[in-house]
Parts: sequence; C-alpha cells; structure tokens
Amino acid sequence: MRQPDIEIYLKDGGQQAVAEWLNAMIGPCTPWRQKGQTFKCEAANGAPITWLPNAVGKWHSLFIESEQTPWEDDLAFARAAHAALGVEIRCAPGGWQEEESIDAADRWIKINGEGEQEFVWRTQ
Repeated sequence: MRQPDIEIYLKDGGQQAVAEWLNAMIGPCTPWRQKGQTFKCEAANGAPITWLPNAVGKWHSLFIESEQTPWEDDLAFARAAHAALGVEIRCAPGGWQEEESIDAADRWIKINGEGEQEFVWRTQ
C-alpha cells in the first residue's frame, strides 16, 4: 500500500547531491527556501519537500509530503537514495501510528554497504 508521505534519514548526504538526485527522479524542483534550520522546495508535481540538516544528531531528514512519487513507501525511497547517493540511509520499516507503542517507533531499517538490517534507533 502506497504511503501518503515518505521520509528517510541520510548520513553525510549533501543537500546539493540530494537536490540533483530528486531533480533526476521526480523532475525539476523549485530552489530551496530556508526557514530557520529547515529548507523547503516543491517537486515538479507540486509535492512539498523538506530537508532538515542534522535532524537527529548528524542525520539529515528528507521528507516528501505526497504519495505522487516513484516510491511506494519509505523503504523503497531509502533503497533508491542509497543506490544513488552511496551513503547510509535509515527509515521506518512501515507507517507508524500514534496508537502504537513507543518501542514500535524505535524500530528502524538501515541500508548501507553491508545491506539492509532492522535495528533499534532511539532518537529521543
């Protein structure tokens, strides 16, 4: 089932490289607009994109608020980002609902040169 929005966390991913990859994958995006620590732009289809450097420690958040992307879910987005950018990517293993336990929120998947692995990432 397609997620209504997708988000990944990138280690050492440069904003310019991410922008170039997004332009190639979803069409030309508007220039980034900075609002405080957050950067925003829009994809060619109007989907809002948010880049938050150092969202969790040294991990950068990339969030697309649309289901109109080439990726069905966070994991597909993470796999594609890792393949294109060559940096470690982390994502949730599936959608998370407020009703779920906090422990479920700490379950993540990391994708790096060693493959994919589920692990516990306590972000708070």
